[in-house]
Amino acid sequence: MDSTTQIAALNAGAATAPRGQSVTLPSLPEAHRTVPIAKGASWLRKVLAFAGPGYLVAVGYMDPGNWATDIGGGSKFGYTLLSVIVISNFMAMLLQALSAKLGIATGRDLAQACREHYSRRTSFVLWILCEIAIAACDLAEVLGSAVALKLLFGLPLIAGVLITALDVLIVLALQGRGFRMIEAFVVVLIVSIGACFAYEIFVAQPLWREAARGLIPTAEILRNREMLYLAIGILGATVMPHNLYLHSSIVQTRAFGTSVPERKEALRFAVADSTVALGFALFINAAILILGAAAFHTRGLHNVAEIADAYKLLSPVLGAGLASTIFACALLASGQNSTLTGTLAGQIVMEGFLNIRLKPWIRRLITRAIAIVPAVLVIGIAGESKVTALLILSQVILCFQLPFAVIPLIQFTGDRKKMGEFTNSRLISIIAWIVAAVVLALNAEYLYLILRA
Repeated sequence: MDSTTQIAALNAGAATAPRGQSVTLPSLPEAHRTVPIAKGASWLRKVLAFAGPGYLVAVGYMDPGNWATDIGGGSKFGYTLLSVIVISNFMAMLLQALSAKLGIATGRDLAQACREHYSRRTSFVLWILCEIAIAACDLAEVLGSAVALKLLFGLPLIAGVLITALDVLIVLALQGRGFRMIEAFVVVLIVSIGACFAYEIFVAQPLWREAARGLIPTAEILRNREMLYLAIGILGATVMPHNLYLHSSIVQTRAFGTSVPERKEALRFAVADSTVALGFALFINAAILILGAAAFHTRGLHNVAEIADAYKLLSPVLGAGLASTIFACALLASGQNSTLTGTLAGQIVMEGFLNIRLKPWIRRLITRAIAIVPAVLVIGIAGESKVTALLILSQVILCFQLPFAVIPLIQFTGDRKKMGEFTNSRLISIIAWIVAAVVLALNAEYLYLILRA
């Protein structure tokens, strides 16, 4: 079945899978092809029509897990790990472009493609691994939001963790108003987070020459176990595995034409959308690390690894009364924004791998419960001082899950039988496999350092 036939079959709601597994509904059926693309519209109108999915994807790259790794890296090692953020973002741009290509070319999301291509046992294992990644991401969102509520309102962390379970109501309310409303909400929060960090950077007055040197990777990152640990955390937080499943699905919310030229045009706009959105994510992630380096490292404060400590120190160190409050507001916005990513990705993964359709509120409660239980246990047993360590660990878990999403994605987008004219070129395939090899090598190096220690 070529890609055009696949698209037509999915739009009709009855695609046939190679292994006898039927795909009865397209990905996210309640939002599938609900955003119209007017034929003959101007270039600007098409840009605006396709804008949105990339920002939902970018949200996952600025969640509270990123904050923990970026602040810890900036305060302890200055601007050195800035190169890791930049390289990770370029890797994310490439992989998200491939994810969009898979969705537009085949009409399937990555989870559906895995279920159709692999055996039932392999698909089940991939589903479990992806659910672990989503739980790790959701854990970061829960803890980040809880920390923000404590900093702003003095709530105990356990109370904040339990309150975050109620954010399912926000998601449900937005989903009921259409997919465009979700995208608008996300963009507003991204702009708010960006404005907060623009202010913080202005006040911190970083050493831009030192920051520029940080853009050049050094071998020390691989030799220093603690630096490598943070680097892997940054990589896991910047190239999130479940976001690859998410993007391949939500690009299909646009009602683009099914002919090859129309899908090629849709792919160009989708890739531009995600690349620009990930550019904003790059700015925010870099700003967090630069803030940690400028506010703490250059002033001799090399062990500011806790988000709460950063909050307490920002105002007195920078001499700006609003610095700490704005920092906490941005953290809360980040946690709430990332909630949408986890909800949609969880729905897409479960529907794609298992062909099980649950109501969104049931799916959200399941995901939240998986994240809240370990958060409450850690806070109750180890105390609040271990929260940031748990945040960083959640991002390292994400990085170890990454190959199980990246390798199938590269494999499928390089398969001419699946992709037709959209198959990866030789150059793109080589670069993509190099990216996969880098992820695997970093994971292997980190395990070696742990065992040697």
